[in-house]
Amino acid sequence: MLEVSNLHVFYGTIHALKGISLHVDRGEIVTLVGSNGAGKSTTLLSIAGILKPEKESRICFEGAEITGLPSARIVKNRIVLSPEGREVFPGMGVEQNLMLGAYTCKKKAKIKENLDKVYTLFPRLKERRSQTAGTLSGGEQQMLAIGRALMSDPELLMLDEPSMGLAPNLVKMIFELIVRINKMGTTIFLIEQNANMALKIADRAYVLETGKIKLEGNAKELLTNDEVRKAYLGV
Repeated sequence: MLEVSNLHVFYGTIHALKGISLHVDRGEIVTLVGSNGAGKSTTLLSIAGILKPEKESRICFEGAEITGLPSARIVKNRIVLSPEGREVFPGMGVEQNLMLGAYTCKKKAKIKENLDKVYTLFPRLKERRSQTAGTLSGGEQQMLAIGRALMSDPELLMLDEPSMGLAPNLVKMIFELIVRINKMGTTIFLIEQNANMALKIADRAYVLETGKIKLEGNAKELLTNDEVRKAYLGV
């Protein structure tokens, strides 16, 4: 489904991604783990068209090259990013935020179908649909950010640190929801500092270190890898 080859990205003179290659197959949950500054978010921002890779980089989706396309075109190709930090519009209502996620969809029936799906997944959002997003709790704002992304009806949903800043009970709930979304037919590419939880729900995983892929493989096997356990799991 998604094929990233030789991805290079610079921030000025800083070489943030140094030729990484990875793939995500339809129906999978794939996670990219690594420490702060390793290049995880840069990877997603490059796929989403927000950062421009170097010319030798290649990003393909469903066999078509999308390298360097504007982010709006990427969304129309049904690749959607739920960003780090949630980035909801605090002065707007919950449902208004959700409807912004549906801007690429022109069919009212499809928008209603997607909205009903989001409210089924996140009943708390339905209860608070007229409430301003800035008054929601951190967990509710994360639900809103994911729900807004789902309003674009993505085939590939990219999640950047969905558990950041959440209480442990909410972290567990968010990961359960990610699995549920995947089982409903959406492929997931997950970036998460909570490597333990990410590896438990993922099918495959990549370990990113200072802009390079250091390890890759079955997520459950990497969960028991001594190098991964010492570096990212604190054991």
